Amino acid sequence: MLFRASARTVAVMALDTSLFHRLTDRFVHVHGYRPGPSEIRSWEQSIPVLAAALNDAGLGDVEVMLEYSLPMNSKRVDVVLAGTHPDTKEPSYVLVELKQWSQAYPDEDDPLLCRLDRYGDPVLNPIEQVRRYCQYLVNFNGAIAAHPDRVQGVAFLHNATEFGVSGLREIESDRRGQLFTGDRRGEFIKYLRARLSKENPGADSADVLLSGRTAPSKQLMAVAAQEVREREQFVLLDEQQVAYRIVLNAVRKAKRADRKEVVIVTGGPGTGKSVIALSLLGELYRQGVPALHATGSQSFTKTMRKVAGTRKREVQDLFKYFNSFMATENNTLDVLICDEAHRIRETSANRYTPAARRTGRAQIDELLDVARVPVFLLDEHQVVRPGEMGTVADIRAAAALRDLTCHVVPLDSQFRCGGSDAYLRWVVRLLGLEPGGSVTWEPDDRMRLLLAESPEDMESFLDGRRSQGYSARMSAGYCWPWSPEPKPGQPLPADVVIGDWARPWNLRGDRAVSGAPPSALWATDPAGFGQIGCVYTAQGFEYDWSGVVIGPDLVWRSDRWITDRTASKDPVFKRSVADADVDRLIRNTYKVLLTRGMTGTVVYSTDPETQRKLRELVGMRRVPVSA
Repeated sequence: MLFRASARTVAVMALDTSLFHRLTDRFVHVHGYRPGPSEIRSWEQSIPVLAAALNDAGLGDVEVMLEYSLPMNSKRVDVVLAGTHPDTKEPSYVLVELKQWSQAYPDEDDPLLCRLDRYGDPVLNPIEQVRRYCQYLVNFNGAIAAHPDRVQGVAFLHNATEFGVSGLREIESDRRGQLFTGDRRGEFIKYLRARLSKENPGADSADVLLSGRTAPSKQLMAVAAQEVREREQFVLLDEQQVAYRIVLNAVRKAKRADRKEVVIVTGGPGTGKSVIALSLLGELYRQGVPALHATGSQSFTKTMRKVAGTRKREVQDLFKYFNSFMATENNTLDVLICDEAHRIRETSANRYTPAARRTGRAQIDELLDVARVPVFLLDEHQVVRPGEMGTVADIRAAAALRDLTCHVVPLDSQFRCGGSDAYLRWVVRLLGLEPGGSVTWEPDDRMRLLLAESPEDMESFLDGRRSQGYSARMSAGYCWPWSPEPKPGQPLPADVVIGDWARPWNLRGDRAVSGAPPSALWATDPAGFGQIGCVYTAQGFEYDWSGVVIGPDLVWRSDRWITDRTASKDPVFKRSVADADVDRLIRNTYKVLLTRGMTGTVVYSTDPETQRKLRELVGMRRVPVSA
């Protein structure tokens, strides 16, 4: 929150312009940079109009909280009004989204979106925007979790006429999603009077809201538990059940002894780490234990949100990122499940993090501190970027500094790659990630390994598998440049060029372009076939058939693998990363790519000597040559 005061004070400060100087100073302090002209303009034009409406309604003592930050989220509500309800005398809150729009119209494909002439892309309908803010606040602020009826929301388009935005009302309105225009200022004033009392100041209600504990509400956990229960029932076997039980026991012990416990679950690809995570979430929510799921992968988090929250959108809010807890108080949660924990970074700060929020704290410390039982599920051989430090040793060391009990549960059995332990051993020995050297593939009845003599042959073979109902993707080492995202309607740039064959990389952004799915959905949307995936979009996912192009960053020379950092186009390797680290990360990259397939893997190398070595190791198992 940038500023709070009574509506009367806000109106006076807006009149003498001191309010906007105060907001600017606070913005710089909180975010580390100056607000843009459009942000300042919105304050100068919208806040005085709202303050005038409040004072005309006789609500000068209502507390006004400007730029209110949602908990564990980067989103900000324009205004939260705090007071007491005129009938119940209980705390009452109105979330207000202020828009300067004069006109807007619904998107023709989706009424929850709308378009403005000055914007190229659609935006969320403000009725839906403020409704979601209300729901999120109720779900994560303990002061109102048990009293959801105390929160209402409204979009105030003070520059708009009814004619200019009438189409926005095509979506359903409710007490958390109302819309008023400048034409209906009188109705807006009546709306405010019906929800906020003239008789009592709102400062106490504001204090209650601001002191509310940040945690998922019992209602949200009940919804999430129901969602997990109604989906496919997970059967946990052997050490999976052991890991599951150890976490639940740690939760009980931590509560009984009032002492933190740390659990690390480590295993290779397909050992069921994410199944354990979802099973734990379902059980913890059924028990009413406040818990969240977090990862360091945008693709993985968005897919988890989509899978778990298809029918109940609010469930998506239970899936966070590792950097969501920079400003969260210690022991806010009972349990934090850190999935794909090998993606933990040195720090949560990135180039967009304001200077004022750069605390210098290690991300591991933030994750350990935020929950009474932090759970880390990881595969140390999937560390693929510099600065990733989610290893058993790192977590144990951080826990030891806090004198915390740390349980480590190894997972051995795996369910990816057809459940073939032989194939996984072949991959890690191929890449020199375990001693013993490369070995010839001995086929088993679980996993198929084939060699392609060209990318055309690989693509043709995989497309044939798709016609039989299998899922398939092609991925490659990061050895080709990556062009900027094309504009809608333009073809994707074919960056991955091998001889006469060329295909685009998967998209980077959050929107579909020219039939290709957003980055986060490349591995799960059938339209992802035709673009080449990189390790950052493939990691954490699986498909029936996997095609892997080994680029010139990993080549066989005489009797060993050689990594060539100059052949990599991954911008993270441009920095001062030691050669030994680059070598390890490139090998880990191909380990990730080679272990995405559930039924089979097709491999091809762009380097002739490496391709000859693969022929020796794979044998005569080849895909048909394209006509």
